[in-house]
Amino acid sequence: MRGKMRLIVTMLIFGSIGLFVKKIDLTSSEIAFLRGIIGSLFLLIASLLVKHKPSVKALKENAVLLLVSGAAIGLNWIFLFESYRFTTISNATISYYFAPVFVMILAPWVLKEKLTAGKIVCILMAMIGLFLIVNPGSGGTDGSASHTLGIFYGLLAAALYASVILMNKFMKNLSGFEITLVQLMAASLVLLPYISWKGQLSFAGLNATSIIFILILGIIHTGLAYFLYFTSIRKLKGQTIAVLSYIDPISAVIFAAIFLNESMTWMQMIGGILVLGSTFASEKLEMKIEKNQATTT
Repeated sequence: MRGKMRLIVTMLIFGSIGLFVKKIDLTSSEIAFLRGIIGSLFLLIASLLVKHKPSVKALKENAVLLLVSGAAIGLNWIFLFESYRFTTISNATISYYFAPVFVMILAPWVLKEKLTAGKIVCILMAMIGLFLIVNPGSGGTDGSASHTLGIFYGLLAAALYASVILMNKFMKNLSGFEITLVQLMAASLVLLPYISWKGQLSFAGLNATSIIFILILGIIHTGLAYFLYFTSIRKLKGQTIAVLSYIDPISAVIFAAIFLNESMTWMQMIGGILVLGSTFASEKLEMKIEKNQATTT
């Protein structure tokens, strides 16, 4: 399978996550914990099969960042799954795609990057789009209050994912595959005491259907998807990766409409276009800046 096709398949897999999470009769923290365990085991086996050995020295050097970012990933999953419960998959996914906007806002302080006029316009576009999506009484599963809470959880998940993106920029001498493997293991390690403290370690809703869907979520949506992602991006240009990544939210909206009969109002559709358009434009701006920096050095 060629790199571009692998990435397309990966984005379609990511886009269907919400459909499976909604069918699992467990708490969001239980789902996140099991996803981390199954996904990390899959990637660990894959790394052993390809005889890939990460540097022990590099793991020690990045240990703190790996543990903290792993915890952020685990909490990010919990809030995203909660978002699916309170609002539509479409709104949860678009809210989650606010992560690049958070990165743009924090980059000047964390990465010492310049906040250009173009990026400010992208941030304003995203804010307007979010306002249209949160439009009271539109698209919620149990009324406007529930709908707004779901979008709030989606934004919390996005903020946590943005923190992971920023932390990953400070990690050195580790590949993306190695970072993800350790982060998934760290996520499971951190979530175990959390769900124990919350008294959610009973897995009371783990029936036959939930077992099947949690295995699919762990093996296909986590282990296999991440493996395909990291083996595909090595052969693709950054611009191609950025464009194809938008198959994820678009497919999520389409899948939700086909399989769950979810719908969006025209205002929410315009809001979604503004949010996704702003993140796409920001990525294009970032690539242009990097290209200019490369030509001047």
